[in-house]
Amino acid sequence: MKTSKLTNNELIKNIQKGQLRTDLPEIHSGDNISVYIKISEGAKTRLQRFDGTVLRVRGKDLSKTFIIRKESSGIGVEETFHYHSPLIVKIEIKKHGKVRRSYISYMRKRSGKLAKIKSA
Repeated sequence: MKTSKLTNNELIKNIQKGQLRTDLPEIHSGDNISVYIKISEGAKTRLQRFDGTVLRVRGKDLSKTFIIRKESSGIGVEETFHYHSPLIVKIEIKKHGKVRRSYISYMRKRSGKLAKIKSA
């Protein structure tokens, strides 16, 4: 009688499969999105929205992350999110952007009209 043994990689993939989220849309760099996050302050929890342009999407499976940049009062604010995080309630795509790079770091130097991205 032969017993099948799981390797460490197969075991990790089986555990991670249950934690992957399928309810979120696929995002790419250049997209203009809104991310709704659960914030807990003491005993209370509330939703906070973060609007901005996706600078980079990196990784796959549970290690997938993305960076969003917005400009608030003339100051650039960037936030990194884990795509499969349970703290993310939903992601809304406002506009798909047409860019030729996977990491649009040059957007950090731009503001105002220069920071516009063409729609796809």
